[in-house]
Amino acid sequence: MPKKQAVKDYIRTIVDFPHEGIMFRDVTTLFADPRGFRMAIDQMLHPYAGEQIDKVVGLEARGFILGGAIAHQLGTGFVPIRKKGKLPGTTISQDYKLEYGEAIVEIHDDAIQPGEKILVVDDLLATGGTAGAGIKLIERLGGEIVSCAFIVDLPELGGRKLLEDMGMDVHVLCEFEGL
Repeated sequence: MPKKQAVKDYIRTIVDFPHEGIMFRDVTTLFADPRGFRMAIDQMLHPYAGEQIDKVVGLEARGFILGGAIAHQLGTGFVPIRKKGKLPGTTISQDYKLEYGEAIVEIHDDAIQPGEKILVVDDLLATGGTAGAGIKLIERLGGEIVSCAFIVDLPELGGRKLLEDMGMDVHVLCEFEGL
């Protein structure tokens, strides 16, 4: 097996999952490899050296894995954004469009204080719907988003443009062409 040199080398592609015609970019193989996982976390952190970041927000579900590790490295708090009905206590919600229908994400209403500097993380940027909804929640609570960081971008789906059109800085480690 050839030596893995880049984060992209650790990501497995599964053809026809979850539906025929889809090429699923599986980052669990990256997470399972200590060298690959460390490489990804280090590269996700690098652009923010010296930046003030008060909290890391992770988007459900693989954003929790990345967000916890990044928050630990930065010495900050971690805040999850979850699907509707998964967080106890008082939350605020934001809906967003899916290919067929809508979904809703939530955050605790006291998770972010006005003026806090926030880094948003997730494993994959596709259409940008989940990230865009998360950004709206953070902004409603008064958080100031420093950047959004992802391992994988699927540029054909337009998520990066959507987030940049919202005024966001977007950092990705690698891109995959094809759906």
